[in-house]
Amino acid sequence: AVAVAVTAVYKHWFVRPELPQEGAAAQIDWGDGIQPRAGGARKSDAYYTVLILGRDTGGGGNTDTMLLASYDVTNQKATVMSIPRDTMVNVSWDVKKINSVYNANGCGDEGIQALYKEISQLVGFAPHYQVVLEWEAVGKIVDAMGGVWFDVPYTMDYHDPLQSLVIEQEKGYRLLTGDDAMQVIRWRKNDKDSPYGYHNGIGDAGRMEVQQNFLKAVLQQLMQPSNVMHLSELAGVFQESVETDLTLQNILWFGKQALSGGLSLDNVTCLTMPWKSAEAYSYSYGDYLKYVVPIPDQLLEIVNTQLSPFQETFTLRDLDIMSVNADGSLSSSAGHLEDSRAAAPVTTPSAPADTAQTAEETPQMPEEEVPPSSDSSDSTSSGSSGSSSGSSQSSASSGGSSGSSQSSASSGGSSGSSQSSGSSGGSSGSSQPSGSSQPSGSSGSSSGSSQSSGSSGGEVQTPPAEEGTEGGFILIDPAS
Repeated sequence: AVAVAVTAVYKHWFVRPELPQEGAAAQIDWGDGIQPRAGGARKSDAYYTVLILGRDTGGGGNTDTMLLASYDVTNQKATVMSIPRDTMVNVSWDVKKINSVYNANGCGDEGIQALYKEISQLVGFAPHYQVVLEWEAVGKIVDAMGGVWFDVPYTMDYHDPLQSLVIEQEKGYRLLTGDDAMQVIRWRKNDKDSPYGYHNGIGDAGRMEVQQNFLKAVLQQLMQPSNVMHLSELAGVFQESVETDLTLQNILWFGKQALSGGLSLDNVTCLTMPWKSAEAYSYSYGDYLKYVVPIPDQLLEIVNTQLSPFQETFTLRDLDIMSVNADGSLSSSAGHLEDSRAAAPVTTPSAPADTAQTAEETPQMPEEEVPPSSDSSDSTSSGSSGSSSGSSQSSASSGGSSGSSQSSASSGGSSGSSQSSGSSGGSSGSSQPSGSSQPSGSSGSSSGSSQSSGSSGGEVQTPPAEEGTEGGFILIDPAS
């Protein structure tokens, strides 16, 4: 009788998600664009992909956090790729930043489905499931866990009365509350009069790195058996603040598989989509706007080896990757543009180098066409995975001044360190998990370079100091 009862409870609380051949892709009108792959021979019989979107209800509902995750349950490997919010996508309207898609399609469910479509076409396959988190849910999850140990990489000192936003966080390794965690993952720069520096900030690239390291800290601590005691609190947060086509029982099944299957952080890779900066003419602004565009070969390699659930190898024609031509016209690797006007050469004068927009100067788009722009400095995307490492390099230039930025991330198992402005800060806990994080960068107006690298459990190397830097860190244009 006891065995029957246990079996019944197990079947009720842990339900394996189905792997439909078509999934959400069957419900979407792909128009004349590419239809992402939704079926075929799989790499394993339990290989799942999930699109995770973070929605900032306090900032107008912008979906500024976009993560594409894969979890190979059979082989216990996972990858999480961040997609920069200024990524250029193949849409019919003038400003083609990916974070314009949600608002341009009326927000709500229609906005989410439109964003799902664009990301699916960008990577060439349709994710099986989607999860939409309100920003507040992150803090609630942390509180439900009893807090998260994390090595805060910078002293954070930012205040925005218009948003009633206060970010005051001390650098170092400590137990974060839900409110602390919300401040840490939202921060990009300090106040202009802050005594702690970083007045120009770390930009979107640096913020995505902090978010990735924080995510790994949360995952590591969620997989501790002690969190079984917090299941009811976590379930409450899930039902209140998460929109998804996965059930709570499905998510618990994933957690059980990670625990019983022995998933370790060494087999969880967090990385940022490889990108380089670009500028494209906006007819509604009458000026050039800054974007980031994927580095095709590097993104294709990540899709084939770490994200796609299918055995069949993708080619660039399977992905919808945008690029800017020398004459100012746009192209897509898929061979089709939703905006026919963008295919024509730009005949207006080139934007002077000293008037190129920075993130702080980018105005609001009319009629909710796009949320405020992020920084568009060139980025080094980095992923950390305890068992492997790699590096690649790409660059692009198009007149004006040039800039580059680098960031690297490393996540360890039992101790952590963090360094900024040349000082050593975080304390470490002898039995608590932590990571280390150290970004740097510089920004130019219209050309740049990009590197992609992985780190493997060792020290994060401090970049050499350059002219115009502080403590070995090159300051980059701020993101609002």
